[in-house]
Amino acid sequence: MALPHRPGMTVPLPGPLHSHAAKLSELADMGYTDIWSAEADGADAFTPLALAAAWEPRLRLGTAIVPAYTRSPACFAQSVASMADAAPGRFAIGIGSSSNVIVERWNGIPFEEPYKKVRDVVRFLNDALSGEKVKQAYDTFEINGFRLAIRPEQKPQILVAALREGMLRLAGREADGAIINWLSAGDVAKVAPIVTEAAGGDEREIVARIFCCPSENTEVVRSAARYAIAAYLNVPVYAAFHQWMGRGEQLQGMWDAWEAGDRKAALAEIPDEVVDDLIVHGSPEACRAQIQAYFDNGVTTSTLAILPFDPELDHWQAVKDLAPNAG
Repeated sequence: MALPHRPGMTVPLPGPLHSHAAKLSELADMGYTDIWSAEADGADAFTPLALAAAWEPRLRLGTAIVPAYTRSPACFAQSVASMADAAPGRFAIGIGSSSNVIVERWNGIPFEEPYKKVRDVVRFLNDALSGEKVKQAYDTFEINGFRLAIRPEQKPQILVAALREGMLRLAGREADGAIINWLSAGDVAKVAPIVTEAAGGDEREIVARIFCCPSENTEVVRSAARYAIAAYLNVPVYAAFHQWMGRGEQLQGMWDAWEAGDRKAALAEIPDEVVDDLIVHGSPEACRAQIQAYFDNGVTTSTLAILPFDPELDHWQAVKDLAPNAG
């Protein structure tokens, strides 16, 4: 049985967290089914979802993503169990390696063996959420007698943020699905089947963060989007991913200029085709068609991230323009 398509939005929304209750209800009214938080340098992943759990019971809640490194295992399990207990049956925990920038530079934690670290956190959470005492040596840490004192009524789904084949297979084999981002709708057709194959043919949830700017100021959007693309695609894990996706030739000029320290030249080397592949932009109708293409190619859940690449873009109007009930 095919999984339902779930249109979602990235949170937190603009403005202070305490002001979001009415907007979250509007999201549900517009047909958005999910909200997905992230964790890098802004709000933590859990607080916006905890507020939403109380404010708007129609929304499913997920993290996309929480880094595997930045919480100790027991603390991680407590946060997950608490959210699952607050919103039974409508919380999913997305876990990823994050990046060397966030883990090492910002948190002072060695970014070592990312595949094993994510795998071990997934395994530990499955063990801990069983309610049994965990006494286990995983490859990257050891747990000696921890037992969760809170037992959610329903175990949350566990999703793995995945770029290349190893993580994609982990997501299919040991988790409930994958979270993907910085890829085109066409790329999904290569990525999603790997997860399904690793799951033995069973369908797994595929959550895609989709970067959107519904604006027809094409050159303004492309110019601003190049900064975001350069910031991400020069991070080693994303560079390797796009090499694997076949964009090495298109992006080599950017990588070379970046390595040489010439940021301006690096931006200029990003082709329009790459921008148009990775950023959904244009009229609202065109954007909705591009978002639908992600679903057509294997995404089951979207989390739209509306980015202000056009300074004249009204964020909330963009939310309305891209809503499932729009058009």
